[in-house]
Amino acid sequence: MSLNRYSQPARRRRGPALEQALLDAAWEELVDKGYDGLTFEAVADRAQTSRAVIYRRWPSKPELARAALKHGFAKERVAIPDTGNVRDDLVELMRRANASRARIGIMVAMRLGGFFAETGSSISDLRRSVLAPGATAVETILDRAVQRGEIDPARLTPRVVSLPFDLYRNELLMTFRPLPDEVITAIIDEVFMPLVTRP
Repeated sequence: MSLNRYSQPARRRRGPALEQALLDAAWEELVDKGYDGLTFEAVADRAQTSRAVIYRRWPSKPELARAALKHGFAKERVAIPDTGNVRDDLVELMRRANASRARIGIMVAMRLGGFFAETGSSISDLRRSVLAPGATAVETILDRAVQRGEIDPARLTPRVVSLPFDLYRNELLMTFRPLPDEVITAIIDEVFMPLVTRP
């Protein structure tokens, strides 16, 4: 008779190794069951530890979910392309995000309703709390493009800078599917580039 993963003897883990195991387990539970199905008991079973160990780090379910989401986003970090021109950088960045992070965006929209209701927060609030601080990938790409003289910095208002991925997220939320490549290129070629390119 084969043993399931929960029947294996527990391993002694401490510090970062234990926290990594707990966050991996919480992230997997969140992906599998959504926020409403997330329980401390299930995370403890999956991580082969006790609920008390989890409560000491994250005393409430929203805190545990937020930490798991931050962990999940970090695992799916997208490398910033450097093709030598802004248009191709942005298209490639969006393609990479589409390949690795689309499922997270869909999960957030479909399976975290209970989290938003319980915390009184929004998807935008959650995004700010789980993303790493510092310049975004788009800002890094646009800074390089300004240095190369490809785009007009006077046109880079906050709304314009956020536009490509605002449109990406809107499409994702409307369809619950990764974007077709022609939609990605249309966002960049038909909407964004005409806004930022020097006349």
